[in-house]
Amino acid sequence: MIDVRISPVLIIGTGLVGASVGCALTRAGLEVHLQDASPTHALVAASRGAGTIDPIDPEDVNLVVVAAPPRVLAPLIEDALATYPNASVTDTGSIKGVVLAQLRAGGVDLSRYCGSHPMAGSQRVGPLTARADLFEERTWIVTPHDNSSAKAVLAVQRIADLCGARVISMAAGHHDEAVAQVSHVPQLMSALVGGGLLELPVEHLRLAGQGLRDVTRIAGSDPGMWTQIISANASAVRTELEELSEDLQQLISVLDDPAQVTAFLDRGRRGTRRLPGKHGALPADYAQVVVEIPDEPGALARLFSDIDKAGVNVEDVAIDHELEREVGRLTVLVDPGRAPSLRTAMQAAGWTVRD
Repeated sequence: MIDVRISPVLIIGTGLVGASVGCALTRAGLEVHLQDASPTHALVAASRGAGTIDPIDPEDVNLVVVAAPPRVLAPLIEDALATYPNASVTDTGSIKGVVLAQLRAGGVDLSRYCGSHPMAGSQRVGPLTARADLFEERTWIVTPHDNSSAKAVLAVQRIADLCGARVISMAAGHHDEAVAQVSHVPQLMSALVGGGLLELPVEHLRLAGQGLRDVTRIAGSDPGMWTQIISANASAVRTELEELSEDLQQLISVLDDPAQVTAFLDRGRRGTRRLPGKHGALPADYAQVVVEIPDEPGALARLFSDIDKAGVNVEDVAIDHELEREVGRLTVLVDPGRAPSLRTAMQAAGWTVRD
């Protein structure tokens, strides 16, 4: 039977992801130690419940998690393998193939190394944003290579389980292709649209609705971190961008043909239907109930209380704010069969229901 003890754990790097891993593992009862190039970051992470900054004997460490920027992952992983001789080593980097190639070029024994990538994060950064539930019900990709020991692979799967994530396994190269498609290119597209806002007149920006905010939300992420990610995965990203360029040229050529535009838009709609929905199931068709909500303390709590009294399960919500008035619009997604009764209940409770 393989011994997969992972405690004590050492986390190297206490940004959002590293500190959140520490919070989750500490909550699960593991002994977690923290290191960071910035001692202040490690101290803040410790104050958030991510672990302790107390030193630990390298011989006692069972698992090292390297949660650092892409440009320093390979040297930090190599150093961890040398410094902690009894530990399995993983990382949380968003690029796997390039890092693995760099490690192999160094000629080190990689049997105790198994890469991983928790697909969770935020446009916010730093240990102050850490939370123990960051990875719950999110995908955590484990990327074993041909020399990864079973112990190392099981150790990584174990921490992902303790963090509440859904574990899947794939090769490093396959991982990089997949994240280029579902993460890196969307980030660039959001930045492309966001950058275009710099050229727009202020009076045009005042017309912006929730759709534009949805598209540009992730453009607010840290450019320095994303530069490292995109540069490291440039080959896979370039392939996807070239295909998008062809699609864009095709769209431009058919803009005067309503049938072709409809087909283009319908293709996009059908594509979104392939994304997993609630609890990983196929997305469902929900009805929207839009309620006007005043921008004042307690209003949102009252609204949700009235929704609860109506006995309708809420599948999802979104809030859009009006520029000219101090009100917002809460869009509630519910089962289509319950939408009429919810609208009636909201109106009876004194809320303004919008079409």
